[in-house]
Amino acid sequence: MPNHLSVLGIIHTAISVIALIAGFTALYKTGKIDPRNSVGRWYVLLTVITCITGLPIMKTGHLSGGHYLGIMILVLLPLGIYAGRIFGRAAGYLQLFIMSTTLFLSMVPATIETLTRLPLSQPLATGPNDPLIQKALSGILVIYVVGVAYQMVKHRALRKAARVSA
Repeated sequence: MPNHLSVLGIIHTAISVIALIAGFTALYKTGKIDPRNSVGRWYVLLTVITCITGLPIMKTGHLSGGHYLGIMILVLLPLGIYAGRIFGRAAGYLQLFIMSTTLFLSMVPATIETLTRLPLSQPLATGPNDPLIQKALSGILVIYVVGVAYQMVKHRALRKAARVSA
């Protein structure tokens, strides 16, 4: 079966995979995606490039759900980056939530595209409404909710410990 990705599609896919790796690396190393450290900055930069390169890609000739997710991510990223200047005391919590949300939203088209394209000879799913994709996205949603809750609890404990030692 031939590869149905355009050159832009291949570039977009490669950058998006690296962006996802950066996001998960940040979570693994520091427990959060912090746009102030190097891995967080790479995640933000690559995610912006991914969203921008995804906009001209149209399988159906018009905007799709993936395009709208990309636009949402592009709106959320500056809010996550500048949370401290915008939200004051709640900034740490909101930054955790917003940055994790951008990663979760990025996983939606990544999951759909992967399962509807691989393996090349007979993809695992037929489309976004395929039961396999719905189950995968449900699992990702559960991981996202649990992960954000864990980040919030950890952040609160760190803030409390900082107040006690100060």
